[in-house]
Amino acid sequence: MPNPFDRLIEACHHDWRAYVEHEFVRRLGDGSLPEASFRHYLEQDYLFLGHFARAWALALYKSRDFDELRDAFDRLKTIVDLELGLHLDYCAQWGIDVATLDALPEARATLAYTRYVLDAGARGDLLELRVALAPCLVGYARIGKWLASRAETRLEGNPYAAWIEMYTDDAYLSAASEEEAWLDQALAEQPAKRIAELEVVFRDATRLEIDFWQMGLERHA
Repeated sequence: MPNPFDRLIEACHHDWRAYVEHEFVRRLGDGSLPEASFRHYLEQDYLFLGHFARAWALALYKSRDFDELRDAFDRLKTIVDLELGLHLDYCAQWGIDVATLDALPEARATLAYTRYVLDAGARGDLLELRVALAPCLVGYARIGKWLASRAETRLEGNPYAAWIEMYTDDAYLSAASEEEAWLDQALAEQPAKRIAELEVVFRDATRLEIDFWQMGLERHA
């Protein structure tokens, strides 16, 4: 029997597959993604990262005990103290400086996705917020594993090899696994009606992730 988190995936398996196996991901894996598409995604992902940090700050407020507080605080510190620096260094390798990033307008897909997650957290509890965040945190780990399993994925000579390695790295996979374990435990305690509501949140967040890939692929604002 699948675990509770995988049942969320099963409830929207067509959308989940469209997200994990999106053309943007496929072409990133085989190195055929246009550079302009990746740069646009990379720039917007910087803006997303700021809102991702805000969402984990909201998770601090929504926490009910010290274990949840410590967990949310650790996630927030990882984003601000580690991931942000890594992202800026990676952008610099592509010739994108912080002044350029800070001056960027948010693409509509970025606006829609980040505000949906923040709204889910504002109107709901900690579980609803973390379910809305899961397609990103856990989803990227699943994408990394999927890319690693494909014969078409290549690292040698691939300009996006560092991105692939980031999401197949043991440290990232471990963080995603910890989040999935937290979700499994929390979801297992919920009644059927509540699970049905959370399936909608998870499905909508997954669809917005699809739009984020498509935004990068088509390079539209």
